[in-house]
Amino acid sequence: MSFFADVANQRFHFADLKTLLAKATPLRSGDCLAGVAAASMLERAAAQLALAELPLKHFLNELVIPYEQDEVSRLIVDSHDLSAFSVVSHLTVGDFRNWLLSDSATPEALQLIRAGLTPEMVAAVSKIMRVQDLILVAQKCEVVTKFNNTLGLSGHMATRLQPNHQTDDISGIAASILDGLLYGNGDAVIGINPATDNYAAVTQLMKMLDEVITHYQIPTQSCVLTHVTTQLEAINKGVPVDIVFQSIAGTQGTNESFGVSLSVLDEAYDTALSLKRGKVGDNVMYFETGQGSALSANAHHGVDQQTCEARAYVVARRYNPLLINTVVGFIGPEYLYDGKQIIRAGLEDHFCGKLLGLPMGVDVCYTNHAEADQDDMDMLLTQLGVAGVNFIMGIPGSDDIMLNYQTTSYHDALYIRDVLGKQPAPEFTRWLQNMDIFEGNGRIGQAGRLGPFESSFKALVKE
Repeated sequence: MSFFADVANQRFHFADLKTLLAKATPLRSGDCLAGVAAASMLERAAAQLALAELPLKHFLNELVIPYEQDEVSRLIVDSHDLSAFSVVSHLTVGDFRNWLLSDSATPEALQLIRAGLTPEMVAAVSKIMRVQDLILVAQKCEVVTKFNNTLGLSGHMATRLQPNHQTDDISGIAASILDGLLYGNGDAVIGINPATDNYAAVTQLMKMLDEVITHYQIPTQSCVLTHVTTQLEAINKGVPVDIVFQSIAGTQGTNESFGVSLSVLDEAYDTALSLKRGKVGDNVMYFETGQGSALSANAHHGVDQQTCEARAYVVARRYNPLLINTVVGFIGPEYLYDGKQIIRAGLEDHFCGKLLGLPMGVDVCYTNHAEADQDDMDMLLTQLGVAGVNFIMGIPGSDDIMLNYQTTSYHDALYIRDVLGKQPAPEFTRWLQNMDIFEGNGRIGQAGRLGPFESSFKALVKE
């Protein structure tokens, strides 16, 4: 179906839905690289006007990637809940934006419609929203998950303690874990990106994390972010695994480039559930995504990168994950050129994921060859904190020495919790207080910095 819009005495034509969505997207370098971006600001405005007039029902009749060609498209169609959709089915995209911003869109109302929204609907409405709109609606979407603690509660913000090391050195990783815990980081997960996918090295890390968490009875969970098949092998051989991780995307072809499919993820989910390791819940999966991955894999089908990203969230939703985060600036300036584009993308991703019912975190990050700096990340971090992000990353000095990119530090988590009055997960907060790391007011205590926990931890790692 074609779409038209008249702007400044010019008529603009958009051949189909995926073209309309791409042309309406705020400027980003990845869409320019793919050749799908609007040719001018005028064309972008025309596309946004046409998109605002489009009925939400249309998204059920025209797919951006054909049902027969893509298993993610099949998942979107087959899992759609018409009853949940009925609440907003009479609206256009523009009307939907207005409803989301209204007092009628309460947290309870937003929860009721989740299963009735397709990722393309959610991506579409985000394209005609201002930054403040994305923040306002996202902060109304509370998504709570549980494994060894409770994440996503209002008034709380968690962190992934990310103790990466360029050679997977146990002592170096342990030092980063200790440092992070002493700054109150790690309630979302203690998650390591291994330097290699070597089975022996990976399982050594899994065992070390399990020993630390078990010995100190830390109410958190561990994850080694190796390929899902390696994690399955480890589970089958009795290696302790809490949360199963995999990078995912919004098209079948991109997921195949990652070496996964829905059937592989189904197996991983069922296997992780069967372990019954969670003490307070059974959300057992962790996913990472990022705008530009489909273009990198040459599997975007002419769909803009933000819509592809939103489609990944329906893949994640199938598995009721404990955590999902968009690694927003990691792929590089080819996809998000500068701080302005990274900030916008991070807020879009968080909004889309939350609206679809996911426990969204954001890796607030950039690569050193992007036109961005830590001031841009401070802006995005603060906006996401206001928007109710479930978790962020915590890395020593904001500098990941293994992955070679810049993200948020242990101190950044303290900043955003302090300025917005947020706490770690409640179980984790109590543990921090019991270990004299936090004082009763939620601030770092001096005893924790120099006390018995630090000495005991160092002794345990040396053993």
